Formats: sequence, C-alpha cells, structure tokens
Amino acid sequence: MSTLPETVERPVVLVVDDEPEILVALADLLEGSYSVLTASSGEEGLALLRANPDVAVMISDQRMPGMTGDVFFAHARELTGAGAILLTGYADISAIEAALNRGQISFFAYKPWDDETLLSMVGQAADRYRLENELARERLLLRGLLENLPFGLAFKDQDGCFIRLNQQMARQFGLSVADCLGRREEDLIDGARLESLTQAQADLAASGRDQQVLQLPGEDGQTRWHDLTRVRLYSLRNEPVDLPALSDYSILIDRDVTELLSLEQRLRQAQKMQAIGTLAGGIAHDFNNLLTAIQGSLELVQDLEPPREPNVARLYHNAMEAARRGAVLTGKLLDFSRPRHLSCQRVDVVEAMENLQGFMRQGKVPTEIRGALDTAIPEGNSRLSSVQFILPQDPLPPVWTDAVQLQLAVFSQCINALDAQPEGGSTSVIVRLAPRLLGRHVGKAHAEAWVVVQVLDRGVGMTEEMQARIFDPFFTTKDVGQGSGLGLSMIYGFISHCGGEVRVESVPGGGTSVEMWLPAMDQALAEAIPPQPVQKVRQVARVLSSNGAGEVILVVDDEPGVRAVTAGFLKRAGYDVVESASGADALEVVKTRADIALVVMDVMMPGMNGGEAARHIHALRPQLPVLFVTGYADYGLLPDGVSILHKPYTRDALLGDVRAMLAA
Repeated sequence: MSTLPETVERPVVLVVDDEPEILVALADLLEGSYSVLTASSGEEGLALLRANPDVAVMISDQRMPGMTGDVFFAHARELTGAGAILLTGYADISAIEAALNRGQISFFAYKPWDDETLLSMVGQAADRYRLENELARERLLLRGLLENLPFGLAFKDQDGCFIRLNQQMARQFGLSVADCLGRREEDLIDGARLESLTQAQADLAASGRDQQVLQLPGEDGQTRWHDLTRVRLYSLRNEPVDLPALSDYSILIDRDVTELLSLEQRLRQAQKMQAIGTLAGGIAHDFNNLLTAIQGSLELVQDLEPPREPNVARLYHNAMEAARRGAVLTGKLLDFSRPRHLSCQRVDVVEAMENLQGFMRQGKVPTEIRGALDTAIPEGNSRLSSVQFILPQDPLPPVWTDAVQLQLAVFSQCINALDAQPEGGSTSVIVRLAPRLLGRHVGKAHAEAWVVVQVLDRGVGMTEEMQARIFDPFFTTKDVGQGSGLGLSMIYGFISHCGGEVRVESVPGGGTSVEMWLPAMDQALAEAIPPQPVQKVRQVARVLSSNGAGEVILVVDDEPGVRAVTAGFLKRAGYDVVESASGADALEVVKTRADIALVVMDVMMPGMNGGEAARHIHALRPQLPVLFVTGYADYGLLPDGVSILHKPYTRDALLGDVRAMLAA
C-alpha cells in the first residue's frame, strides 16, 4: 500500500513583463517547480506583492513602459526581501550596475535566456530567500527569548566585552543595554565585587565554567542573593567550537535566587515544624492522660474529705493549679501540632480587629483570650490602649478562619511587641489586602488575593539566630516565668491550618514585623456562605442540677488511671458504670448487655481504636450514643459530627456532655 508524499509548499515566483509571449514562456518554464504569478506592468507587479507577501523570487524585464525594471525593484524592496532577477534585451550596463550596487537585484540575464542558467538563478535566489527568512525568524525568536528570560543573560567576546545582553542583566549594572555593549564587566561593577570577579575569571579560564552565589544590592536598595554562572563556549561540547574565533567567547547568567532560597528555608521550617509537631503531639497525648488522672483524682479526693487545715488546703490548691497549668501547656502543644478547637467560618477580618481594638482601648482582655495567654495581663492595663490599629476604609474580602483564634494571635503578638519596648514605643496592627503572596508559598498558593494582618513594633528586634528558632516550641526571648514560648508556635499551626503563612522580619535594634497571610475566600463561595457575627460563645462550666437516674454507661479506656477517674465521676453522679480496657472488650459488652445507654470511649487505644470500635458498636446498635474522649487524636479516624471531650477534662465538663447526650 503506497502512501502519498508529504505536500511541500512550493516557492512563489512573480514574473513581470509587458510582452504576453514572454510571460507565457517564463510561466511554462517555472511552473514545474514553482507557483508562478504574472504581471504585465510594474504597477500590477507591486499590487501582487502587496497581496502576496510570501513571494520568494521576482523576475522583471528592464524595459517596460511606465516603470522600468530597476525602478520596479526599487519600490519592491520596500515591500519584500525576495530575490530579484533582472532580464534585459540590450546591454543597459549602467542600470544593471546601479541595481546591483543598491542591492535591488541578485542576478541579471540577457534575453533570450538559457533555461538551465535561469532556473539555476531562480533556485539560488529562492534558497537565499528561504535562508534569510529562517535566519530572521531565529533572530526574532532569540531576541524575544533574550528579553523575556526571568534572569539576566549576556554574551562576551574574546576580550571580555559585552556583545549581547538583555534588560535584566543591564539593570544589574544600573545601565541601559546600549551603555553596556562594548564594555567589560569589571568596568561596570564596584570594587566590592572585583575580588569575586577576579576569582571567577580564573576558575573560568581553568575549567571553562564558574558559579558563584553572592549578595548584591537590588534596585530598591535591599540586598538580594544572586547565582552568577559563567560558561566558555568551547566547554559546551566535548570538542572545540568549529569557529576558532568563537572559542574564547563566554556566557554570563545572573539569576536572582532570593525567593528560591527563602522557599527552601521555609520548606525546611515546615518540615521541622511537622516533625516537632508530631513529637509534641505524642508527648502531649501521654501527658494529657496523666493530667486527667491527677486532676480527676484530686477532684474526687476533695469530694471525699475537703481539707480543713489551711496548709493542706493551700497544698491542694497548688496541686490543682499545677494540674490546670499543665493542661493549658499540653493544650498549647496540641494546638501547635494540630489545632483542635478551631471553629472556622466566614470572617470579616476588619470587623474582628475592630472588636479587638475596642477591648484594648479600654485596657481589657477578652474572656476568651485571657485563658489562652502565656502570661497574666491585669485588667485596666494602659499599655494595651497604646496599640494603634490601622484598618482599611474599603471592605476586604472575607477569609475562612476562626475569629477568636485570629484575635488571640494578634493580641499575643501585641503583648510581645509591648514587651519588646520596655521603655515605650510604637506598636501597630495593620490590615491590608495583597494581590499575591510575596515570593513562593510552601502550601496552597492558589488564592487570587490575600488578607494580611501585620503587627509592627520598633523594639529591640531579633538576631538571625533568634529568628531561625522563633517557631520552635518553648523557645522564648523573655525571662524565666514570663512566657512558655508557645505563642508563635500556636500561631504558626493555626495560620498553616487555615492555608496561610506567617512571615517574620526583624532587625536587632530596629523592631519586628509579624505578618499573618490568610487566603481570601473565593467570591462565589463567600456569597454562598452567609456572614457570621464575629463573636465567641464563652465556655462556661456545665454543672448538673441533679444526679443521674441510674443509667448504665460503658467507660472504655486503656489507661487504668483515666478509666478510674472517669468511672468515679460518673458513679458519684448516680450512674451505673461498666468499665472496659479496650475496643474489642467494649464490643463484647455491648453484645451481651442491652441496658447500655451511653458509651464514653477513648480514641487512641492499641488494637482497635475508638473510631473502629464505634463503627462496630453502631452496626449492632445504631442508636447507641458514643462520647469520645481524647488527648490527641487524628480526627480522620472518627465519623463526622461526633461528640468529642478533650483531655484533661473536669468533672463538670464530663457530666455536662453525658447529660446532654442522654437527654438527646
């Protein structure tokens, strides 16, 4: 089965002659290899050129009425770069010489012509036109590439002078491209860079390639990192370049890698935070079990015999306070590793900051924030009112976050800023809209806009070593007892969970800037979700007004101390309690006892975890409610919408959830 050869577009030849017989003869000669256009006058030929810009070769008679051949070619050169052949029936040498000297024609031939000679001329002219077009196209492509590269690129001759460079490279020298051409690099840089350039040139001469990463001043005066790569042309292949004159030519590439290095640093920070968070979560889980047992046991002891001696009462109070502080500490660790108490919704950041500003102007600390602070802030603190809020007049797009956690993050950073200025100074909270996340983003950077909340102070600032550790748990620059060092760690976890990023910049003696970048909600999604008032339902102690009515509750926990405390709370409240040490045992109890009214179950247990046990239990009794208790859980293990009580919990918190679930 034969296949048709690929269709090759034939070159177009324009023939201009006032004699019809000549036109027919030339057309017959050329039509075998070319597409032929004919015109009987110079004016008609120019019209055909305007309509057919792809003409490769022009053939014209010299002597024509109205417009001679050389005049026709002179006008044609304004329209096309096609090859030109002048035909003449007499020796008009002066016209031919003038046309050749002006570059208007490629060849000339006498009438009558030799067919083979004329075909050879046409072929050469067509090939030259094709090559010139290809060269022009390549030059256009290379020029477009050169000027639109995201980095500086330059070429040097054997004397080290620039022969080609783009705008990006010229800007590094603070000059235009024209001012750089013909000059050497060492003539365009300051003395501070000469030493590094000398070393680079020595390495380039020795190996044919050199690479340096230097800090150079940018157009805005800020120092930025640049990767400077120099390559000799002969080193691009294993053999020398074909043209000896080009063997000493070289290429200079200048890439601004500031954002790349920053991205690598943030990626390492994110990986470190993930590792620390996993470790912290595991430790906090075990501590929460211990604290649940300690705190619960103390509550049960108090019920048995309230201390009468003042010293005993004081010691009991100290123990309870230490357990409470330990619970807050482990809670902060967990919020750093995986935020647990987020109530994300559509939030107007400006409104949230206005509410916080109202409290701080009065020197007050919101109730929801006070319990989560590292340090105690007395009411009526005049320093709080000194914080200046700079909020935009135009509305900002909403964000998907937890309003109270955002307020807590800003408030805690304001406290840090005030502490960094013990003798007073300027502290500002600035809210703005940014069209893009500056630099590259480690997480999801697909938002069209970002809402930025910046806390700025003019305090003592931080060194680079301190900045490298600010997100590490328990790292603090404050005195002992003045803070746990978990504030920024919690903010990092919270903002990352919301798809944002925290940027910190600080200069020793020049102050600190903490920016919280939150992705703005998509407009369609924002319109679909009704706005919620920025407020927080306060967590209050839920005390039972009456004891249990003898309902049977199954308590499932692999930790004996925690299980004993939970069972003790429930028994004191009048419930019948059945205890189980594993999910598998709990499943057997449910199979054998139909009077179980509620299951209180730990999530993280060896063997069958709480989520798996609950699914098996609901397969047997779909309506049996389960209250999960956990100190650190992967919520992906649990069904949606379940009730969760976090360890360590108080008696009132446990009984409140139990009573609510039984009533439901």
